[in-house]
Amino acid sequence: MFFKQLRATIRQAKKNDPSAPTKITIFFTYPGIHALMWYRVAHFFYRIKLTFIARIISNLGRFFTNVDIHPGAKIGEGLFIDHGAGVVIGQTAVIGKNVVLFHGVTLGSSSVQSQGKRHPTLEDNVVVYANSTIIGNITIGKNSVVGASSVVKQDIGPNSVVVGNPIRLISVDGKRVYDAKTECEALKDELTTLRVKIQELEERLSK
Repeated sequence: MFFKQLRATIRQAKKNDPSAPTKITIFFTYPGIHALMWYRVAHFFYRIKLTFIARIISNLGRFFTNVDIHPGAKIGEGLFIDHGAGVVIGQTAVIGKNVVLFHGVTLGSSSVQSQGKRHPTLEDNVVVYANSTIIGNITIGKNSVVGASSVVKQDIGPNSVVVGNPIRLISVDGKRVYDAKTECEALKDELTTLRVKIQELEERLSK
């Protein structure tokens, strides 16, 4: 099982990273691969209730890879963590097959309760771009994409593309979604920023 999961992860890295070298090089040099290897071992001990050993192994993995994966998280085959730096995956997070996470992604909790599901579920083939934060017991549907630096606090349906903070739905099933209210608010913000900049320039020129 361990080696099957490792092969699936390396295949996913090769598929999603245009600069990916040989599979041997990926195995030895990609921190995302190493982080998942540490996680798989830690998760084994976590499942048999040896949580202290699991946390020690998890902390070692974080130290060497800069990727923080709680040993209690449930991760399917083929997860690819690109670059790895700063990725955080919480205790009750669930990740499906062939998911891609870029650097700085956080799958966090919105609750201080110690019981129950507190972290997100990412279904199969989800892609989450750099520095995005997904918070709480929510679900990101299959084949969905979360744009860079987004903050997601609500369920996202399958085959969706979202971006921003607060998030905006860009497309569903490959068809663009036009949200007039959101577009107007974005334009209003841009005009306000432009007015401020013009006012600052006028004040400088008047001196």
